[in-house]
Amino acid sequence: MGNIVIKLPDGSSKELPSKSTGFDLAASIGARLAKDSIAVVIDGEQRDLSDILPNKAEVSIITKGSDEGLEIMRHTLAAQVLALAVKNLYPDAKLAIGPTIDDGFYYDFFMNKPISSDDLPKIEDEMKKIIKSKSNITKTYHSKKEALEVFDGLDEGFKAEIITDSGQKNDFQLYTQDETGFIDLCRGPHLPNLDMCGEFKLTKVAGAYWRGDSTKPMLTRIYGTAWNTKKELEAYLNQLAEAEKRDHRKLGKEMRLFHFQDEAPGMVFWHPSGWTIYSELQNYVRKMQRNAEYQEINTPQVVDRKLWEKSGHWDKYRENMFITEIDEEHANEKRVNALKPMNCPCHVQVYNQDIKSYRDLPYRLAEFGSCHRYEPSGTMHGLMRVRGFTQDDGHIFCTEDQIESETSLFIDLLSNIYSDLGFNTFKIKLSTRPEVRVGTDKVWDKAEKSLKKAIENLKLPYEIDEGDGAFYGPKLDFVLTDALGRDWQCGTWQLDFNLPERLEASYVGKDGNKHIPVMMHRAILGSFERFIGILIENYGGNLPLWLAPNQVVLATITDDAKEYAQSISDELNEQGIRCLLDLRNEKISYKVREHSVSKNPIILALGKKEVEDKTVSVRRLGSEKTETIELNKFIKSIKQEVKTPLQK
Repeated sequence: MGNIVIKLPDGSSKELPSKSTGFDLAASIGARLAKDSIAVVIDGEQRDLSDILPNKAEVSIITKGSDEGLEIMRHTLAAQVLALAVKNLYPDAKLAIGPTIDDGFYYDFFMNKPISSDDLPKIEDEMKKIIKSKSNITKTYHSKKEALEVFDGLDEGFKAEIITDSGQKNDFQLYTQDETGFIDLCRGPHLPNLDMCGEFKLTKVAGAYWRGDSTKPMLTRIYGTAWNTKKELEAYLNQLAEAEKRDHRKLGKEMRLFHFQDEAPGMVFWHPSGWTIYSELQNYVRKMQRNAEYQEINTPQVVDRKLWEKSGHWDKYRENMFITEIDEEHANEKRVNALKPMNCPCHVQVYNQDIKSYRDLPYRLAEFGSCHRYEPSGTMHGLMRVRGFTQDDGHIFCTEDQIESETSLFIDLLSNIYSDLGFNTFKIKLSTRPEVRVGTDKVWDKAEKSLKKAIENLKLPYEIDEGDGAFYGPKLDFVLTDALGRDWQCGTWQLDFNLPERLEASYVGKDGNKHIPVMMHRAILGSFERFIGILIENYGGNLPLWLAPNQVVLATITDDAKEYAQSISDELNEQGIRCLLDLRNEKISYKVREHSVSKNPIILALGKKEVEDKTVSVRRLGSEKTETIELNKFIKSIKQEVKTPLQK
């Protein structure tokens, strides 16, 4: 039957008998590899170990300890173990889909009997029984007709719908557990044996519509997480518990920062304390931008569709835009406008208002721009994903020769702001052209090459994120890591050769001719709403003193201290220190507990002794100790502590 030649990742080749599988390849390399093998990658595509290897294919083996192996293990837990466990416990349940997600997996079921998180331990126990079977998983290929017959016979309508709607005619993959006979439809790959499943935990139950369509049946979605070792699982669960304590929605309520309500979904109602954080952060960013020679502007929120059509947003982004129609006075037709989802086309209008020379470039504009984007109701999440938000937006109009220097200046500015806010490290991702885009491939080639050259000349490490660029140009995304090790993409730097040309921006060059400027889109925080949510969770509500809504709380122990407390409050306010006066007739222990829950950083307990000695008893958030110091010494010290990073 002849042999085949396989190309290995190290550049070597291996000769195997015809119709050899991934199993055969792993075994031919070594017994240890054969034991740890989970799947193979054939010419860039993940496949099962049982798949036959084609001649001259480039093949690598996915092992148990790898990131790819972990994802396959999670998928197998969802599709083969969780699905069967639910079917065993609830025979009437119908199977939908079970993909992997960040750190875990989920599976959707249609169930006649609703379940809750109280049912998860029972399902976990059943999953462990299934894993103990150590069943092999066998994959078979079927025609469309054969696959439909299988799932019609199993009365699995959702699976049958997937098959019916598929454009495939053949090669439907069915996975069967040898021990139990359980069958599922899946693209795979799966573990070859359930004994290779790692440690897992089911985390929550939620509702989800079939295929995200609210007119379709509501399904029960069961989430889980899985890791290679028990230690990794426990570390992740501890992180989840800590994240729950730091949830900005919970802390936002305790700190009385903001709220949401049904009359304005995805729009923030800022309370006085929350708006103080917002205003202080905005003032800080404004000063940093002025120092970096940005000119601040403000542009309209409602803009005619004609501008969005010209910019390309109407075709590429309309589904995310809030559209308004207005009956113009004395007009026979309605005027169609949109709430701006971004500021860039408006910034080009400001640039275009007078003739620019090459001597005017780089021309840097900044705006705290109020934007609105339609986000599906199921995707909104506190401050982290909203429909109305404010960007710390900016645009630089420059020549091609200035791309590298402007990139360097922006990264310096971003680095300083992140450091001042407590984030000393970040990752950089270079995102390349998406499938849906404007501009020619020639323009995109030039844009991607320019941005790559700029970041490489700065000798900064970066990753490439294929296909995730903006529709008008490639970009650098800046990813923060918070106190819990979670990543947050916040800052962005986007190179645009397209929009200036579409909106007729130009400058007069040294040669006296008109040229099209390069437009750099940039944001550092991204949106104030989301970044404040990140700050709250990163600090667990215990914000840096300069950002804290109330920097000092004056809490009286007795009525005799009211006048003393008022005089201290007056002096602190005169010094620009934000303070809260608590003169209520409550026990000091109650006041301290209440203000600690609200994350007030410094509480001054004031009683008869403090009045007589002209002292204050200082208690700081997170400490059980109280320090008594002279009033004048405290005021001198606090004046230094509350300084913003720009004042220090």
